[in-house]
Amino acid sequence: MARFDRYFLYQLMVLFGFFSLVLVSVYWINRAVILFDQLLADGQSAGVFLTLTLFTLPNVIRMVLPISAFVAAVYVTNRLATESELVVTQATGMSPWRMARPVLYFGLIVSLLMALLVHILVPVSRTQLADRAEEIEANVAARMLTEGQFLHPAKGITFYIREVTRDGELIDVFLSDARAETTRTDYMAARAYLVQQDTGPKLVMVDGAAQTLDQTDNRLLVTTFETFTYDVGALMQSSGRSRRDVREYDTLTLFNPDDDALAATRKDQARFLYEGHLRIAQPFNPLVASMIGFAALMIGGFSRFGVWRQIGLAVVLIIVLQAVENVTADMARRDTALWPLVYLPTFLGGMAVAVMLWMAGRPPLFRWVRRAEAAS
Repeated sequence: MARFDRYFLYQLMVLFGFFSLVLVSVYWINRAVILFDQLLADGQSAGVFLTLTLFTLPNVIRMVLPISAFVAAVYVTNRLATESELVVTQATGMSPWRMARPVLYFGLIVSLLMALLVHILVPVSRTQLADRAEEIEANVAARMLTEGQFLHPAKGITFYIREVTRDGELIDVFLSDARAETTRTDYMAARAYLVQQDTGPKLVMVDGAAQTLDQTDNRLLVTTFETFTYDVGALMQSSGRSRRDVREYDTLTLFNPDDDALAATRKDQARFLYEGHLRIAQPFNPLVASMIGFAALMIGGFSRFGVWRQIGLAVVLIIVLQAVENVTADMARRDTALWPLVYLPTFLGGMAVAVMLWMAGRPPLFRWVRRAEAAS
């Protein structure tokens, strides 16, 4: 029996690692492509791109672990059933509850990994990602020194430089300021310099013109200048995040948020309590998912046509639990008294596993009917 447990657990861990690697790669590449487009438009380097994508990796793994655990449990159980290994095991007198022990161990191992992610790695990575993104948004001066690209260092601002000399001189500069609702001003200069001052960086344009379009009456005002100074520091003040994300805080703060945390996030206490209880409930998702995948395939006897109906049942149960989680999440976010609803999907999943294992240990219904007919 111990050899069977080790064999089953080994198969689960190998397939879990494979599916996790595939799914993490797909999710991570998809997010990395979106992030790469944003950073490329802002003229950021490959090092910044790599740093930000690494900070997104813990959250991607958190989303993938329950799916990988479910797929691994279904795949391994299906293969053992197809190769009649489960039939032989049942013939030795092992009950479905006993056969579920290696799956339980597997689910607990993945749940420990999930707990490490949701309580430590994901909050830290979210904070680091937000801080790093804020630094990038604030570093307007560095982003503006990119040749031959139309950059958008802030909302409503478009900036272009044809060339940057070795002396730091900007050649053929175009700056469009459309932050006002009724006017847009376009600055064009033959040369410009980026000067650092105590109040922030300033863009000094030389030999240029400013074209102001009044969109209310379509009047165009043109002003030529020899030198003109544009306050780039104002762009720094307008960039950066205005609030913190609740998911950046540690678990203890979520259960007891202070006034500073409530003000920084602009969220109420119900949202903090929801996120705190969600971190307690999330580590059980891989355990429930893997047990559902195993228990559903144990219903019914051996069939030459496979266990596709049982696999469909397992998938439907996972979808139903996800729908229940979405509904209860909206309710728990609004009312602090409804925090027990966060654990409802986990409880329902555990009940479904218990019912299916009980059914797997009972003879099928048609056998009962035949025995009743024979007795009569």
